[in-house]
Amino acid sequence: MSHSTMNSITQASRNLFKVPLSKTQVNRRLSTISSKNLPEKCTSWIDGDFASLSKPSLSEFSNLSPSTGQSLCEVVPPSSDQVAQAIASSKSAFLEWSQTSSAERGRILSEMAKLLQTNQAELAKLEARDTGIPISQIESSHIPYAVQTLEYYAALATKGIGGKILDVPEAGGHADSFAYTRREPLGVCLGVAGWNYPLVTMAWKMSPALACGNTYMHKPSECSPLSSVAAAELWKDLLPPGVLQVLLGDGAIAEQLVKHPDISKVSLTGSNQTGKQVAEASSEGFKRLTLELGGKSALLVFEDADLKSAVQVAAEGNFVNNGQVCSNCTRVFVERTILEDFADQLVQQLDKSVKIGNNLKHENNIGPLIMPPKNPTGHYERVMGYIKSGMEDSNVELIHGGKGYEQDGAFYVEPTVFLCHNDNAAISKEEIFGPVMTILPFDSEEEAVSRANDGTEFGLAAGLMTKDVMRAHRVAKRLEGGTVWVNNWNLSPVEMPFGPFKMSGYGKELGEEAIAEYSQVKTVYMEMGPVDSSSTFF
Repeated sequence: MSHSTMNSITQASRNLFKVPLSKTQVNRRLSTISSKNLPEKCTSWIDGDFASLSKPSLSEFSNLSPSTGQSLCEVVPPSSDQVAQAIASSKSAFLEWSQTSSAERGRILSEMAKLLQTNQAELAKLEARDTGIPISQIESSHIPYAVQTLEYYAALATKGIGGKILDVPEAGGHADSFAYTRREPLGVCLGVAGWNYPLVTMAWKMSPALACGNTYMHKPSECSPLSSVAAAELWKDLLPPGVLQVLLGDGAIAEQLVKHPDISKVSLTGSNQTGKQVAEASSEGFKRLTLELGGKSALLVFEDADLKSAVQVAAEGNFVNNGQVCSNCTRVFVERTILEDFADQLVQQLDKSVKIGNNLKHENNIGPLIMPPKNPTGHYERVMGYIKSGMEDSNVELIHGGKGYEQDGAFYVEPTVFLCHNDNAAISKEEIFGPVMTILPFDSEEEAVSRANDGTEFGLAAGLMTKDVMRAHRVAKRLEGGTVWVNNWNLSPVEMPFGPFKMSGYGKELGEEAIAEYSQVKTVYMEMGPVDSSSTFF
């Protein structure tokens, strides 16, 4: 980037920060990308605008809607030169953005939240077409959650993201000397997102990054890229060019970004295989990493639990988002004394409540599975393969569902429940990422905790249902999960840190803990008196 270009960006950002948003800017609506207006070809958001289509790309692909199996648009990944341009732009923009006051960054994040809220209905339609997730869930949960995340980090930034003052009278210097710490940004941060919560995962990673004074590059999943780049356009009048980039494409684009020496931090939501690749690629430059990977979480239902609540929690904790949530409680351990009642009530609840069909219709709560662009039936076949393996296992009983089918170009899987008589079946050990629940009976607290911890390599989350407060604290302490829910599941308010144990990754998102993930601490010692010249050290 030339010196004159950098100066123009600097001047523009200074002017932008001093001028309040106009009514037109506050009420900006989705334009280039919306559920009713999709371009024939969709490109990345680089330097405050959509990247050019200077030459044909051999790597472009069709973005398929899981709702219909039809192409929404052609996604054109950036060229290597455009990736380099985006990184250089982010690095240059960091010089100015990092010096912007924390309060001003908070104000901008607050305005970004307002724009998401203004466009909530249209963004929900766009995400529903792009992901297959029921639109009712996106409207009531996904978009409001992204808004709340932006608002939370706006408030933290406005309050001030600083360090602390330390009295150090015995340090060896003057008695009035002291030290202080500064929390400083890292530089250019990269978020690599999963496809199941596009705007939520973008907000989780981007909000603390920008609040701390970093610039941020977002790589959405190739399965659901549209809402992220649409949001970037919404925010174009708020953020100077280079502060936010959205780069579209597959793993090859992510690899270029992860390996680049000017990327200081990588936050990944993805599979364990991808996590290992990112960790290896980042090792040469000692990049900061946050890895939120797979899960096979256990819910322990004790005999004293409120049975109606336990059934509801297990159902929602497995089948929300079409069962495609990494933290879902896909292993439900049920005390044997209530096993039959629990199973009966669960089946009755599913028969009564589940409505499978077109996810754009509000009455449906189970939609089609995701449709990867290069292997449209791949995820559906994977889920159905696990269901088939369960049905063929002599130690496993199918008690609900088990069927999958294609309808109007979309691929659906019924909410499926297996009763497993041991912990050895693949469906009770491996992450399926679909609407498949396993129920496993137990006879004692010790047994349940042991099996919950030892039955999988994952440690993303865990939980229990009980009325016994002492047991709740005792078991929560012993369960090996980054988050433990008691008498509920999958509630992750923005104030509460979320992050894994074991092979589910490391690092925290959300809460004040996320600020530490996107900043570094500098310690300053202040000597307040003359150095003792009588020292015999020299």
